[in-house]
Amino acid sequence: MQEDALLTYFSEDLIKEITVPEKFTFPFFYEPHPLAKIAVKELQNYLEKQTDLDHNFGLSPNQNGLIIGKMFGVLVVEDTEGKLGYLSAFSGKLAGANIHHKFVPPVFDMLTENSFFLTEEEILNSINQQIEMLESNEAYVQLKTDFKHFSEQASRELKDFKIQLKQNKAQRKKLRESQKLILPEEEYVFFEGDLIKQSLRDKHELRVLENYWQEHLNTISAEIKTYDEQIENLKQERREKSSGLQQQLFEQYSFLNQYRESKSLGEIFRDTVFGKPPAGAGECATPKLLHFAFQNQYKPLSMAEFWWGASPKSEIRKHKHFYPACSGKCEPILKYMLGGIETDENPFLNNLGKDKLLEIIFEDNFLVVVNKPFNLLSVPGIHIKDSVYSRLKAMFMTIEPLIVHRLDMATSGLLVVAKTKDTHKHLQRQFLKQTVVKEYSALLSGVISQEEGEINLPLRGDLDNRPRQLVCFEFGKKAITKFKVIKRNENRTKVHFFPLTGRTHQLRMHAAHQLGLNTPIVGDDLYGTSDERLFLHARHLEFTHPKTGERMLFDKEEDF
Repeated sequence: MQEDALLTYFSEDLIKEITVPEKFTFPFFYEPHPLAKIAVKELQNYLEKQTDLDHNFGLSPNQNGLIIGKMFGVLVVEDTEGKLGYLSAFSGKLAGANIHHKFVPPVFDMLTENSFFLTEEEILNSINQQIEMLESNEAYVQLKTDFKHFSEQASRELKDFKIQLKQNKAQRKKLRESQKLILPEEEYVFFEGDLIKQSLRDKHELRVLENYWQEHLNTISAEIKTYDEQIENLKQERREKSSGLQQQLFEQYSFLNQYRESKSLGEIFRDTVFGKPPAGAGECATPKLLHFAFQNQYKPLSMAEFWWGASPKSEIRKHKHFYPACSGKCEPILKYMLGGIETDENPFLNNLGKDKLLEIIFEDNFLVVVNKPFNLLSVPGIHIKDSVYSRLKAMFMTIEPLIVHRLDMATSGLLVVAKTKDTHKHLQRQFLKQTVVKEYSALLSGVISQEEGEINLPLRGDLDNRPRQLVCFEFGKKAITKFKVIKRNENRTKVHFFPLTGRTHQLRMHAAHQLGLNTPIVGDDLYGTSDERLFLHARHLEFTHPKTGERMLFDKEEDF
């Protein structure tokens, strides 16, 4: 495949009124440049019409195969002659392959025939087969069954025998007491000697029984151990070969920057908190695109990534929606690759809440209730220190505010903050026992049919893409939200949310996820699309005053 064939040039008439971007896209939060939008539209038209890809995106009910939606990316570039065009890529593999017409190749193609990866993978598969054969070996399975059966039988027999010995002992005690009263002393000494012999015989028989079962079980256990050792040796060999293969792959994935300097995945991630690359690092669309551009001396101008196909079960991905590059896998790579290239401003460094007022709703010697404006942090962040906490600390002077619960930066509404440790502890206990009543207003970006209901979707953090959350039925924490529709218009729905738990992004996830309301909150730039603000407001808060025992109720209506 020729490199020039992968660069799609723009029609001059289509872009003649569009200004070329002065700075490259900030990959982790962006509004696509008009040139990138044109490129995306053309790529999406291609995807809708193409018939070459044997891949089920979940868009056609008649298509066979596992449904797998994909992230696609475009990179607008200037070639060596100053002409504008774009490159296309997909994340991971497509239809089980790395190389496809129109898309740039991976940085390293592990699926190349006779590659070290396939050779090592064949060895690993052979080891897996050996492990499976041993684990399913009839003799091994029978030995484990026998060991379990005889262990249970030994336990029963020993238990029954000990009960009998206990009864024998009690009987001997009664005989001692009764015979001591009626037998002459010499005869009683002889009689008691016989009882002692019975006791010793019981103990001897118990030891014999215990030894019998111990030897029998040890014999079976030793036979099982020979299989276990073979299996463990194979597993250890698999771990070592897998680790070695992974390290070899890390070195093969070597990325270029604009100076055509090369750096491997292992080097890039060595000094990060991860220490080593997470699974799938280097397979995302944007690193592929930039590497290919630098390889061919194209100048990167802007990028955009979008989802194509059905949403996965755990994440929130909407067909044709734009998404930023992932933080866990891509941020260290792109930081290196974009070194020396001026990008758009990082919005995460801007304090969007600096001019917004923090309204005090209630205050006494024990606590304060505030109305947090949207875009103000609840607690200081890594880059921005301005927050509810820092403002209250400055206001109280001699009192350290103690945060009991939080609202997302983009969420507005009611927060209670403790002034004393006892108050903080008491309020925390109320939150844990779910005796605190919270109610939120939200504007959804579509019309939902239900009038009210309950959403029960467990959540956990997306370790590769913080702060995003995932629905996870295996490891997620319980998250339950009740909702009620307040009003509808042509394309939006206003609802009240009643969270029964307090998980990170709970309302945003429950609104946006396909198993929830499948309708993101307006302005949710993580799980939906950006707007002037996130239309989510904590409107009602109810708790028991830690000192007076009075039930405290606070309301602050939303302004949307």
